[in-house]
Amino acid sequence: MTDTVQIVEPPLVDGPIAGAAFTAYASFDLAALGYLEEEYFLSGQAQAYEINGTRGSDGRWPVSPGPAGSAGYITRLVVRRPLDPHRFNGTVTVEWLNVSAGTDAEPDWACTHRHIIREGFAWVGVSAQKAGIDGGGIAEGPYLKSVDPDRYKTLSHPGDAFSYDIFSQAGRALRDSAERRPLGPLTPARLIALGESQSAAFLVTYINAVDSVARVYDGYLVHGRGAAGANFDGFRTSPVTTVGGPAPDPAAARAAAARIGERIRDDVRVPVLTLQSETDVASMGGGLARSPDSERFRLWEVAGAAHADTYLIKGAIQDTGALSASELAAALAPISEIHGFNTGTPINSGPQQHYVSQAALAQLDRWVRGGAAPSEAARLELTEEGGAFAADQHGIALGGIRTPWVDVPVAALSGLGKEGGAGFTFLFGTTRPFSAEELAQLYPGGRDSYLKQFGESLDQAVNRGFILEADAEEIKQLAAAAYPK
Repeated sequence: MTDTVQIVEPPLVDGPIAGAAFTAYASFDLAALGYLEEEYFLSGQAQAYEINGTRGSDGRWPVSPGPAGSAGYITRLVVRRPLDPHRFNGTVTVEWLNVSAGTDAEPDWACTHRHIIREGFAWVGVSAQKAGIDGGGIAEGPYLKSVDPDRYKTLSHPGDAFSYDIFSQAGRALRDSAERRPLGPLTPARLIALGESQSAAFLVTYINAVDSVARVYDGYLVHGRGAAGANFDGFRTSPVTTVGGPAPDPAAARAAAARIGERIRDDVRVPVLTLQSETDVASMGGGLARSPDSERFRLWEVAGAAHADTYLIKGAIQDTGALSASELAAALAPISEIHGFNTGTPINSGPQQHYVSQAALAQLDRWVRGGAAPSEAARLELTEEGGAFAADQHGIALGGIRTPWVDVPVAALSGLGKEGGAGFTFLFGTTRPFSAEELAQLYPGGRDSYLKQFGESLDQAVNRGFILEADAEEIKQLAAAAYPK
């Protein structure tokens, strides 16, 4: 840490802005669920950083003001909060919006929104990166100024070198604003930062270099990270997760990752939970940046999970909590086409990452409140460092967090996508449904036998803290509805 970084004046908050905010997962009526969505514009002067000395793999990166200096910005915050202030549980989840697809997306909201709404969290999405506002990212999606030029014409982002300080200032505005306008009548007791995929890479760098200076957030959920953090000019250090061209050669990706694997620092100031799929561990090199569990760090690796899956692609935008089990099962059915790319084989259709994500947020929130640390989890088993997974007779990975979808399977779920697939399809894993003969061999008693074993496995996952008791009944009904006819 260095004392040369200057914290600028608090940012200004304008809003709520009339009309509807744009985000990728704004698909259902929050008011019907007792929640309010508002949008605010945030403006100020942001500082760029640079590392003092060598950027080591241990994550201990002291920073000072970078050569880019400071720059003015105007960005936006999307706020989702309980309509009834008495329902607010005191915790604000602050998501670094993901711009990998060229648009502002909230994948951690998508994965955890059922728990957020059920427990009365507030959620805030921060447009921390330039691509979500002005375009020009690694994919060209509907960025804000293309979606609604009039609404977003005043937004001005100086570049991703300033994104770290913008994210700090967003947190301060939520916590320190005299009128607390972004949260209305709510007074936050805790801020938990969330980030998935590219946003996770930025959070890795934020935690390792900026957190000790900014001291804004009370905990971090790092979801789906690769081998390395982001650079301070905003570009990824890792070629492993390049999007838009052919999928990377796995051997070349692992070799590149081996040179740049960057762990979360071992002296983190506040609790950090890193949640990883098989894709993140192997295909994206995250297995080369594993940190041991410690007083303020937990690593969860989920067996049978992919970086993204059918729940994230189509289930989350329908899942209000009111769907029947059969409707939810239909929403999670395997698909073989994503945003115009044909994957050749069905992508990962297991819902375990959604349910484990909710448990991760619940346990992290308890930890941040001063309660017990999250459960410790086994690591996924690799046959070589950064290499292939050890697997059972069905091809299902061994080790990691176990759920009924991998221990009492009806399909082989994998986070390893089809090699050589176009674009970013390697991120979505695969589903190989079992044949009638395989199912008969596994479950001689048919559906009843399957559901009994599934329930026993679910009880174990709940007891270990990897699935919430509040989700267990829905999961049982989903298993019954999804069992192959």
